[in-house]
Amino acid sequence: MKLRPDGSEAATYPGTLVAETPDWVVARAVWTFRRMEFDYWTFEPGDCLFEYFAKIEPFNAFVVFSQEDELKGWYCNITHPTTVTSDSVFWHDLYLDVVQKRDGEIMVLDEDELAESRLHQTDPSLHRMITNARDSVVEKMRHGAYPFSEFDNPNG
Repeated sequence: MKLRPDGSEAATYPGTLVAETPDWVVARAVWTFRRMEFDYWTFEPGDCLFEYFAKIEPFNAFVVFSQEDELKGWYCNITHPTTVTSDSVFWHDLYLDVVQKRDGEIMVLDEDELAESRLHQTDPSLHRMITNARDSVVEKMRHGAYPFSEFDNPNG
């Protein structure tokens, strides 16, 4: 279940457990929501996502494939570490997203939303955690570190 920054439910969808380690949960899900066009790619019903949920680090990472098995890229959410129960995964989305397109280009999204949240004034430590996580994700993408090492990484 995806939670908004305020903790309210944003989305719930089914997935299949692929693997679990002490630090990560990996699930497979199919995009069942409506078609959504963005600057970096289009999410289509039937797209396949392998979702890497970090239990310790403050991000998750979804590698996205088309129905034809064509890599679209990586989509990462900056989050609180994921909570895992016997039948669910809960993750708390925290404003920023990082996308790595198939050609390797890395884009940081929603910095305007983080600024509008005024966290830099109201909760400087959370703001710092979010920006540090963003920087860590970008470096992991650039160097093909886990989980970005799990599929063809254009920079790896």
